[in-house]
Amino acid sequence: MGAKRAKTRSNPPPKTVIIGAGIGGLAAALTLAAQGTEVIVYDRHDHAGGKIRAMQTPSGPVDYGPTVVTLLPYLEELLAELGETLSEHVEVEAEPLLARHFWPDGSQLDLFADRAASIAAVEAFSGRASADAFDRFSRQAATSLQAFEVPVMRAPRISRPAVATAAMKAGADLLALLAPNRTLTDTTQSAFADPRLAQLFGRYATYVGGIPTLSPALLGLIWAAEERGVWRVRGGISALASALQRIAEAHGVRFRLGSGIARIECRNGRVCGVVTDNGEREETATVVFNGDPAALLRGLLGRAAQQAVTEAGVTPRSLSAAVWSGLAVVEGVELAHHNVFFGQDPATEFEPLAQGEMPDDATLYICAQDRGDETRPPQGPERFEIIMNAPPLTGEDRPRAQEEKARWQEKMLKWLSQRGLALTPEPDAWRLTTPQDFAQAFPGSDGSLYGRSPHGMMASFQRPTVRSRIPGLYLAGGGVHPGPGVPMALLSGRHAGAAIAEDRISTSRFRRMAMRGGMSTGSPTPATKPYQSSAS
Repeated sequence: MGAKRAKTRSNPPPKTVIIGAGIGGLAAALTLAAQGTEVIVYDRHDHAGGKIRAMQTPSGPVDYGPTVVTLLPYLEELLAELGETLSEHVEVEAEPLLARHFWPDGSQLDLFADRAASIAAVEAFSGRASADAFDRFSRQAATSLQAFEVPVMRAPRISRPAVATAAMKAGADLLALLAPNRTLTDTTQSAFADPRLAQLFGRYATYVGGIPTLSPALLGLIWAAEERGVWRVRGGISALASALQRIAEAHGVRFRLGSGIARIECRNGRVCGVVTDNGEREETATVVFNGDPAALLRGLLGRAAQQAVTEAGVTPRSLSAAVWSGLAVVEGVELAHHNVFFGQDPATEFEPLAQGEMPDDATLYICAQDRGDETRPPQGPERFEIIMNAPPLTGEDRPRAQEEKARWQEKMLKWLSQRGLALTPEPDAWRLTTPQDFAQAFPGSDGSLYGRSPHGMMASFQRPTVRSRIPGLYLAGGGVHPGPGVPMALLSGRHAGAAIAEDRISTSRFRRMAMRGGMSTGSPTPATKPYQSSAS
């Protein structure tokens, strides 16, 4: 980043600058707006939402980012702080059918938001013993989510004592999930005699960019979050990001989309401002970085910000994806809104991914955006998004990643045909987003979509917290505690906003005490020093 001469605005008012208008940045902006803070949000892209993106087509916008909205009450709670209700700004509909699952042998299983309906479906699919196993697994996942929701997800940082206390209160079953080196695959294979069910529930590791054989058993709780409800957003999930931007603007937040930040500046060890790509300087003592924390470590926001996070907080990297989006007429199997087409053997997908290679026989997730609402059956070409797990980039990948596009298209078309689907026109005419494309769109990410890998029992403890190692610089987004996914990124933004308010109060109190006592205020106080996770 070249050091351009900065044009400083005279006497800028106190403000918080947010870098990145993803869900974490939007949540931080809304949280701070509720406190009466002046907020300005910069984003190098021309839209709010970060990885939530859409392409325009004759049939309407087609998502080519996240498609699932879960844990909706988290969003409703945030808007309530501003006196807003979600239904006034965007239409969401609960999905009674969570997802339809297909296997190469022709078998099919629907899972529902209603546990009893899912139990009945599993019994018809695989017998009474499997239905009982599913019920036990679901109850264990729900117990895990309930146990850790407040002390972990809703807490601004994760601590070992909090995890241990929550596990002991929940009982022996939950303690077993925390056994050293126990993976999600260990849990699903012991829970289900039917390998198809073990394959289905092991896949939840990929929701946070992990491989089931390497990810902690506790990630089974992601199923419980999904079972609480999946919501479809009218107009696609990009409509939600646009609505959040409008709400923020109505409460005084200013957005400068299409304007990136070249560097974060510090003075005396703490944040003092930012400089935009065109050389304009914004003076501020508070910055929220809503991007991949690895970008900070690698100096992409300037040398001053490199100490904000540790190497252990951003490496190893999580999975990436190949994403196809477009319009087509579909023939073959009957699709739901959310569909998962499994390969023959999980090993043929995850063993190559673990080696940084393309899968030999990948699972395909297909969002049929116009399905799921029986009152509005699709007419003509439908909107589709197809997602396949892929490895993040390495140094050797960068030159050849674009050359791989043709091979990826060929494989995906073959897999669709093997799974009984015919799309016209074929998806080679669609938009394809590769790990290389993600790396270019989100600097410092290596194409990884979820920040640090979740592999290993200590991964969650290593993930950066919202308070960085630099006073005045806060973090938000999927690369920060409590982790990736729309609801977790939203919580990170709320945590960042709360931390800023808390630190300002502590700093003001300290300064008042210092003035009364004649103390020097030049050194940071314990209240303003950033805290790290217990493993940092």
